[in-house]
Amino acid sequence: MTVSSANPRTPNPKPKAAAARDQILTHAARMMRARGYADMSLRELAAEVGMKAGSLYYHFPSKEALATDVMRLGVEIVSDAVQAGLEDAPDLPPRARMARAMQIHLETLLSASDFSSAHIRCYPFVPLTVQSELKSVRKKYDKIWSALIEQHLGPKATPTDIRYLRYAIIGALNWSLEWFDPAHDDAAVYVTSVADRLLRESP
Repeated sequence: MTVSSANPRTPNPKPKAAAARDQILTHAARMMRARGYADMSLRELAAEVGMKAGSLYYHFPSKEALATDVMRLGVEIVSDAVQAGLEDAPDLPPRARMARAMQIHLETLLSASDFSSAHIRCYPFVPLTVQSELKSVRKKYDKIWSALIEQHLGPKATPTDIRYLRYAIIGALNWSLEWFDPAHDDAAVYVTSVADRLLRESP
């Protein structure tokens, strides 16, 4: 699956331009993950993808626009996978739906780690204009989790209960980018461990 196909809301440009755009996004995500936003050099990025620095602006009008698309994909790839996984299993009880969402979030996060990690690591440090552009996609994903948590906790759950549990779950899953080693760690085992500790049985 290409980066462009992972983002259905992005208009499909000509195939050659789409391939170049995907390549730029992939290398930019890797660079942002390794260096952060401030130290991402468009000149070095252009050299990595084999084009002149000015040619980047054919695909992205600014560094901020490039970072926004990289970080938006970091959320959308995970959000779309979780949403699809939940739609495929509509009859699961609330706790099982949450565990399924956690499993998909973690597995997708790890498989798309450059994009996801670029978002997680760079969000606090990008310009406010970039953060503003990302609010809607972040809020959309938050709503998926808030609905799951509310269903699990039941009608007595307060907005604070829901928000704190969402922070705890997403934080535990996202932190795995810093230490998860597929040679030694198992995503299913980690999800089970987190779920057992954070998800009390609903009344």
